[in-house]
Amino acid sequence: MRYVKWTLIVLAVTLVAGFLHYTLPQNDIVRIADTYEKRVDPGENAWFWAAPDAGNASVVNRDVFFIQTIQSNGRPMVYRNEDTSWGWPPYFKFDTSNLQTEAADLKSTKDAPQWVAVRHYGWRNEFMSIYPNAVSVRPVESPDTTIIPWFNIILLILMSLIALRIYRSIQRFRTRRIDPVLEDIGEAFDTAGDHAGAAQDKAAGLWGRMAAWLSTWRAKGK
Repeated sequence: MRYVKWTLIVLAVTLVAGFLHYTLPQNDIVRIADTYEKRVDPGENAWFWAAPDAGNASVVNRDVFFIQTIQSNGRPMVYRNEDTSWGWPPYFKFDTSNLQTEAADLKSTKDAPQWVAVRHYGWRNEFMSIYPNAVSVRPVESPDTTIIPWFNIILLILMSLIALRIYRSIQRFRTRRIDPVLEDIGEAFDTAGDHAGAAQDKAAGLWGRMAAWLSTWRAKGK
């Protein structure tokens, strides 16, 4: 039972951590190499694509903007550029076309790089054709620019405080309500056990007296 409990706790923590890592904003320092538009037919990975742009009809396939970038270590990173509208995650992004224009204006070459900070959410998975969704782009001075994720820090602190408050409330409820009931049940079982033991001893004594009495009759018969 103990191993099952810890397995469930680890699974729950992993799911929450994965959800937060996918949803919370992250910042990458990259160089924009190119931008393009591509017709996309979401299939098994439809969960990782946003809804059509605000004002457009919902269709099976649609055109999606992409931003091709190069990281400071030379590795490529491709972002999709889709509206989130009023859906999840709640970034309320409606400026896909404007963002694509800004990204195109910040394109640079390897010889004369213009480094930019791409704020995004989501994951990049080449096997499943999953792309992080760019939320904003802005120029920075160098690839060593440090961006402190204040929003994530504050949100995680608040979530930790809420989780701690819930845990303490559950502990107090358990101490005041559940533990006394369990103690009463345990005492009831102990009392019932004591009564059963006394009844067993009494029955054993009665049977012993009957056996002794029967033995006396056997002796008289002889």
